[in-house]
Amino acid sequence: MPVLNEILTPVTSCLSVNIVIILLAAVIFLLVLHHNLLGLSDILKRQSSDVGLVGFQRIDFLPEAPEEKKIAEVPVVITAVESRLGGVIAAINSISSNTQSTVTFYIVTMNDTKEHLRTWLSDSKLKNVKYKILEFDPRVLEGKTREDERAKPVRKLTFARFYLPALVPGVEKIIYMDDDVIVQGDIVELYKTPLKVGHAAAFSEDCDSVTSKYLFRGAGSQYNYIGYFDYKKETIRKLGMKASTCSFNPGVFVANLTEWKQQNITRQLEKWMELDMAEELYSKTLAGSITAPPLLIVFYKMHSSIDPMWHVRHLGSSTGKRYSFQFVNAARLLHWNGHFKPWGRAASYSEIWEKWYIPDPTGKFSIIRRHTEADGAK
Repeated sequence: MPVLNEILTPVTSCLSVNIVIILLAAVIFLLVLHHNLLGLSDILKRQSSDVGLVGFQRIDFLPEAPEEKKIAEVPVVITAVESRLGGVIAAINSISSNTQSTVTFYIVTMNDTKEHLRTWLSDSKLKNVKYKILEFDPRVLEGKTREDERAKPVRKLTFARFYLPALVPGVEKIIYMDDDVIVQGDIVELYKTPLKVGHAAAFSEDCDSVTSKYLFRGAGSQYNYIGYFDYKKETIRKLGMKASTCSFNPGVFVANLTEWKQQNITRQLEKWMELDMAEELYSKTLAGSITAPPLLIVFYKMHSSIDPMWHVRHLGSSTGKRYSFQFVNAARLLHWNGHFKPWGRAASYSEIWEKWYIPDPTGKFSIIRRHTEADGAK
């Protein structure tokens, strides 16, 4: 027993020491915890003045969501020929009536049309329209177009779209449109069309899902590159453009004029006008626009796309008759490209165009209304 007692005494002493150490550690932990709780209580008291009635802390310190860049002005270029001024007026009226934004119209015309245009624009319905009348100098076309094309004012002005940076210097982004259009949406939406890096313009492709379903299968060549070019010519073949490539319509487009100038697009277009003069590169049968071929070459696979509903086309051809009223009513922009204009008898949905037409105060321009059975009964 004495021996056993001698063995247990050291063990008991060690256990006593360990217990003391554990107790001391526990006391220290409790002191630290108590101190932290007191600190937290002070923090909560200081924040109590920022607590609302429902007990939620204010979130004034959170960063605000970035605001969308406001558009100060929407520049729109439109050409004006004396014989088609009614179209210009209707287009301008439809655009300005369907937006709250500031739109500046750059109206490109010839010298003999200016006064007639100013008189018409002085109508009370257009008194708030902001516009600038620009004169196009047809001498820039010398040596680039054939004599018969330069003889008609409408054909001269159709090339004005090639010279946009010179016509509207200082403007970075712009919308170009023909005179046979009506806009049913807010033009700002079209202006916001995104252009990819390196693209100077955005067009509507003739094979887009909205338009192509209304086109005749047998007339597909009218809506791709083979309809515009003579692929028997070596100059065209060397370009490597696939004949089946979907064409685009140049009657409405959005342009980045900064990129246009950097790529010298105007000179590129002039080059292809001059080459056609020398070699007759373009189709003489299906190409409905004398300005389309140079644009199709220069912007081959180098253009962005416009929302199809922002350029519903072919209302001036038999294709327009196939559109439903619901579809036409939902379209944001209507284009009567083709032989039949909305101020004539045969165009589809000309009654929509007439809603925006303002009678000519000089009496020089008049529309030809179709005679319906209802008209005959009166």
